[in-house]
Amino acid sequence: MILLHAALGVAIYLLPFLSKIYGFLILFLSLYFIVKTKNRNNEVLYASAYVVGVEVFLRMTGGNPNHEFSKYSVIVFLAIGMVYSGISKNAIPYWIYLILLLPGVYIATQSISLDAPNIRKTIMFNISGAFCLGVASLYCYNRKFSFEEINNLLLLMGLPIISCAVYLVLYTPELKEVVTSTGSNSETSGGFGPNQVATALGLGMFIFFARMIVASRNKTFLLINLLVGILMLYRGLLTFSRGGMITGFLMIIVFFGFLYVYSRNIGKLKLIYIVGFIFILLASTWAYTESQTGGLISKRYANQDATGRVKDSQLTGREDLAMGEIEMFLENPFFGVGAGKGTEIRSETMGYLVASHDELTRILAEHGSLGILSLLILIFTPIFLYLDNKQHIYMLCFLVFWFLTINHAAMRTASPAFIYALSLLKIKFNYDEEDSVHRK
Repeated sequence: MILLHAALGVAIYLLPFLSKIYGFLILFLSLYFIVKTKNRNNEVLYASAYVVGVEVFLRMTGGNPNHEFSKYSVIVFLAIGMVYSGISKNAIPYWIYLILLLPGVYIATQSISLDAPNIRKTIMFNISGAFCLGVASLYCYNRKFSFEEINNLLLLMGLPIISCAVYLVLYTPELKEVVTSTGSNSETSGGFGPNQVATALGLGMFIFFARMIVASRNKTFLLINLLVGILMLYRGLLTFSRGGMITGFLMIIVFFGFLYVYSRNIGKLKLIYIVGFIFILLASTWAYTESQTGGLISKRYANQDATGRVKDSQLTGREDLAMGEIEMFLENPFFGVGAGKGTEIRSETMGYLVASHDELTRILAEHGSLGILSLLILIFTPIFLYLDNKQHIYMLCFLVFWFLTINHAAMRTASPAFIYALSLLKIKFNYDEEDSVHRK
C-alpha cells in the first residue's frame, strides 16, 4: 500500500489529470463499499479517514470535485453510517453543540450585506468545519472500536499523505533556487498553501512514528515506518510553515509520555531507548535540513528574517486578526456578529479579503457567548469520557491536534473536525464474545 501510494504521487505529478479521476474514484468507491456492506464494520470511518488524509493532496493537484469536498464527504459518509448503525443516545452534548451554531447562522442571513458575492457560500465556508465536527462527534460518541482498528484507520489516513510527500519531492526545484527567505514557501509546498501542507505532513509524521512503536510486527515494518516518518518530517520542515510541524512534534511527545506513564518497568526502559533513538534521528534530520536551507530553517523557527533580525510579528500577523475578532466579541457578546460576518467586517476595515486563522476567536466573534458554551462542550466532553476509556492511548494526541490546528489554521480542512471526533471512540484492546456477536 505504501509503494502504491508512492507510485500514485509520481503518476499524478507526470499526468496531472489523474488527480481529478482519483478524487471522483475515492467518492464513488467509498459510497459503493459503504452501501454494499451496510456499514457493518464502520466502513464510514475508514472512508472518512482516507478522505481526510487525501484532502490537501487533492487541493494541491486540482483533484477536488469541490473545494469543501472532504468536509462534505465526511458529513455524507457519517450520516449514512448513522442510518445503518445508529448513534449513542448519550451523545446529547453534541446535539446541543449543533443547536448552538444555529443562532449565528440566522444572524448571518440577516446581517451579511446583500451585495456580498454569495451569502450562502460565505456562511457555509465559515460553518462547514464546525458542522462537520458536530456530525462526526455524534457518530463516534462512545462507539466501540478495537485498538487494531484505530491503527488501521490511522494508516488509511496516512497513506495518501505519502502520495503528497512524494509529489512534493518531484515538484520542488533545486532548493537553493527557491529557499531564499524565512517566510512560508509555496514552492516547496507543491505550489499550494504551506500552512495546510505542513498540517498534513505533521499529522503523517505522527502517524508513522506512532506506528513504529505500536504497529510494527517486525524490524522490517519498524524500518519502513521510521523512513516514512522521516520523509514527512523533512518535507514538512521545507514548507517553512511552523504550525503543522510543531503540532506533530507535540503529538509525538504526548504519545510517548502516555506510553511511558502506563508502561511497566521493563517497558519503560525499552521505551526510553526507542525514544532516544528517534530523537537522535529527528535531530539528524533537522541538521540535514539546516544544511540544505543554508541555515534558514533555524532562523524561521527563531522568528528571524534571512539576515537574522527578529521579526516584528511572532505569528505572521495572525495576532492582529485574533485581536480584531476579540473586539467583535466584546461589541456583540451575546450572539456574536453572525457566521461569516467577521470576514465581511475585516474586508471593509482592511480593504481586502482575509479569512480567520483562529477558530477559537472566530467562534467568539461570530457566535458570542453561545460560542463559549460550544467550546466548553468540545473541551470537557472527551476528557469526561476518558475517565472510563483509559485504553484510548491516542485520545490526548487527537485533542492536541484539534486544539493546536484550529489555533493556526482554523478549520479550513476536515482533519481537525474528524480527528477530534476520533477522541470520542470507545477503544478496547480486545472485544469480549458479546461484542463480537453484536459486531457480526
